[in-house]
Amino acid sequence: MNWAIVLIVLILAYFYSHYLFASATAHVSAMYSALLGVALASGVPALLAALMLGFFGNLFASTTHYSDGPAPILFSSGYVPQKTWWKLNAILAIVYFIIWLGLGSLWMKLIGLY
Repeated sequence: MNWAIVLIVLILAYFYSHYLFASATAHVSAMYSALLGVALASGVPALLAALMLGFFGNLFASTTHYSDGPAPILFSSGYVPQKTWWKLNAILAIVYFIIWLGLGSLWMKLIGLY
């Protein structure tokens, strides 16, 4: 399988699996090294794989109202209902993928990181 497709599938799985974790630390601890190993074994350039997993390890902090340290505090303020929070992150996820996987990968290629 083409390494670019493998990277996209791994990033999608990494990002959306955060809905199953109540802690970003637990999520990264459980999945980062395993997915990095799969990416490297599939031929994904090492720096690109490590950076993309690292970037998305931060980007999924907005996925749910329980996803990261500040999220419960922001959610409990009552300004954003849970349904709106999840709907906005569904939109943001598309933006993240376009910017980070699309444009970011092209930029990293352009500057010679892989």
